Amino acid sequence: MTKKPLHTFHIPVMGLAYTIDSPIRVAQYGISSVVSIADDDLIEKMRNFYSTKFNLPYEEITQKFHDYRAQRITSYLNLVDKIVKEKFENFKTELIESKTAVENYIAMLPNTSDIKKGFQNLLDDGISFKENIQNYIESHLSPGLIDVNIMTKLDKDNFDKNEQLPIEFNDAHAALRGFANSNLESSVVLSAGMNPRLFSYFENFSDFFPNLNNELKKKITLKVSDFRSAMIQGNFLAKKGLWVSEYRIESGLNCGGHAFATDGLLLGPILEEFKEKKDQLIQSAHELMTKVLQQKQFHTPKSPLPLKITVQGGVGTAEEHEFLLENYKVDSVGWGTPFLLVPEATSVDKATRELLINAKEEDLYLSHISPLGVPFNTLRGTTNEILRQKRIDQNKAGSSCPKKFLALSKEYDPQGICSASKKFQDHKLEELENVKETMSVKAFEKAKFDITEKSCLCVGLANASYLENDIKIKGQAQGVIICPGPNMAYFDQEVSLSDMLGHIYGNNSVLRTENRPNLFVKELKMYVDYFRNEIENISGDITNSQLKKWNTFKSNIFEGIEYYDNLLSSSLYFRNDLSKIKKDFDFYKSELAEIKIPSLELV
Repeated sequence: MTKKPLHTFHIPVMGLAYTIDSPIRVAQYGISSVVSIADDDLIEKMRNFYSTKFNLPYEEITQKFHDYRAQRITSYLNLVDKIVKEKFENFKTELIESKTAVENYIAMLPNTSDIKKGFQNLLDDGISFKENIQNYIESHLSPGLIDVNIMTKLDKDNFDKNEQLPIEFNDAHAALRGFANSNLESSVVLSAGMNPRLFSYFENFSDFFPNLNNELKKKITLKVSDFRSAMIQGNFLAKKGLWVSEYRIESGLNCGGHAFATDGLLLGPILEEFKEKKDQLIQSAHELMTKVLQQKQFHTPKSPLPLKITVQGGVGTAEEHEFLLENYKVDSVGWGTPFLLVPEATSVDKATRELLINAKEEDLYLSHISPLGVPFNTLRGTTNEILRQKRIDQNKAGSSCPKKFLALSKEYDPQGICSASKKFQDHKLEELENVKETMSVKAFEKAKFDITEKSCLCVGLANASYLENDIKIKGQAQGVIICPGPNMAYFDQEVSLSDMLGHIYGNNSVLRTENRPNLFVKELKMYVDYFRNEIENISGDITNSQLKKWNTFKSNIFEGIEYYDNLLSSSLYFRNDLSKIKKDFDFYKSELAEIKIPSLELV
């Protein structure tokens, strides 16, 4: 029998390092979190670190091992699973033996939780506390999930000397195999869109198919930004006999890390569509999946398997959290960025955490530093930015590129090359130098900046764990890159885990600022700014399809504002801020109206 989740929030994946060991830190309290399994080098070093810390045997898996990437991932996930189970057993013992521990734990649970009420009744009863508490704990408590994240686009081909290895040795394929071969019973969260080859590879692992009890040992979660893409990807997997157990909706812009802007569709209307059409999503996938399972002569569930809808991106108050759960009937709300200030939950070095604490709105921006060519939320003043600029000033732009996870461009090397690497940037700068005479000084400087602003994410997003845990960093200094969402501007102090949970559930507030905009207002502002920026930075000829895209984008935002106006007028939530929220909506509505879409020039 599956136990109900204890919490109504989860900690999403952050960077490569920031949640690399979050389950070890928080899973014993029933908190689910997501580990990135992109960087097997970081994973191997963390396995060594935790094996030493918990006196467990460790044997290094070097790059000489056949299939070392998948093996490293499997071994680390098994270690995390073992440590979490051990910590959970110790935690249960602590609860049985100490009423204070129970009281502290109760304070961390949602106020609406039946389990919280059950604990409280046992405490109030008092007489047979010890006998009853043990049974209660065994039947109600479970550790948080150890979910993993794979960015589907990070699926670089790999080579042995000059010979290309088979597809299953591609980065994302090997990572998936690493998870599939592990002891975990949890989900793989797929982000960054569809990768048909990778999606097909799931069919090789029986854990992703339902067993005779209609349970999935390993589940698939898709991170999506709208209903249409959820339907397409869900049905694609269903046609392979695979079930998507969760759709994790993320705000297109108001999130940490890579930002995948929608066509002007705002979070509220997207969630509304999921709420209205959830059954459609379930039925369509169930019909397609059962047909295929029958053809494969696999066990076929008679009724649809459970399907969760969750949401994340920019949530910052208990009221916003509760509103999303109540109004859109979502199963869980992701809280990422604020947890970067909780040392008990995430892996962040001291200097970077200090930078986050002091960050203001203008320090958090949508950059183009990612070699993937996708906008990337980041923070000004990081050590990575300082070191990168120093190399540019010394005419040594670019990274030595030791890990090559983003070496996806085949422009100068059939084995792939990263646009943040020195090799790539040298080529580009040389080409630019050859056409310098044909350009204005301003255009030349901009083109040069566009080449050299790319940063080595592979190293920069992993370094915080090495620094925090005193693990030696080899190679060229890259400093730390951190990718918080814009919400970081309103959280300005280090916070304990129990205080952050109290904040999420409305028992106390860790916010000390009065000027934090409502999450829907903040996202709207970002979309209007993004749209203005798109129009102002047009280069080259404008096409009909481009115009159509802009017009759709603009009308979707207008429709979103109207949707919020209607929704909030009749809602019992945000009553204290309603006049300010309405004023903000009106302001951005007029801002949007002033952005003029260019028209096609008739020649």
